[in-house]
Amino acid sequence: MSKAKKSEFRPDDFVVYPAHGVGKIVSIEEQEVAGMSLEMFVISFEKDKMTLRVPTARATEIGMRSLASPDLVDQALATLKGKARVKRAMWSRRAQEYEQKINSGDLLAIAEVVRDLHRNDDQREQSYSERQLYEAALDRLTREVAAVGGIDAAGAQKKVDEVLLARAA
Repeated sequence: MSKAKKSEFRPDDFVVYPAHGVGKIVSIEEQEVAGMSLEMFVISFEKDKMTLRVPTARATEIGMRSLASPDLVDQALATLKGKARVKRAMWSRRAQEYEQKINSGDLLAIAEVVRDLHRNDDQREQSYSERQLYEAALDRLTREVAAVGGIDAAGAQKKVDEVLLARAA
């Protein structure tokens, strides 16, 4: 069973880990844990200066996935153009939902959070927690757009900003 999973991800592949966003598989190594030998993906998250080890047999079960296709990135950018859907629920409930969407690793769900929490200059200020969620979602979105498009983070940020500003106009 783990043989099939092995071929899915290789060293130097970019992957999306739900709780941390886009990372790069540095290597696949054997590691002894609790007396058992486990094969692990070693994933580096450059921006966070973090290295994560994920058992190869559990990678897809955990939710690790390959980068989105260019079509899915286009869908996510199209989602940003839509009208913000802000539910009338209490902020704590909405914040929890936004947090779940961000940590799901689903690019379209992350784009929805960015769309819903984006504020234009003429709109009211965001609360601190709203701003934190917005920035987390924006960061995940731009990192995946950059990795899929083969552009740097600044270029991806500019691309996303252009879509958000076009919506406002």
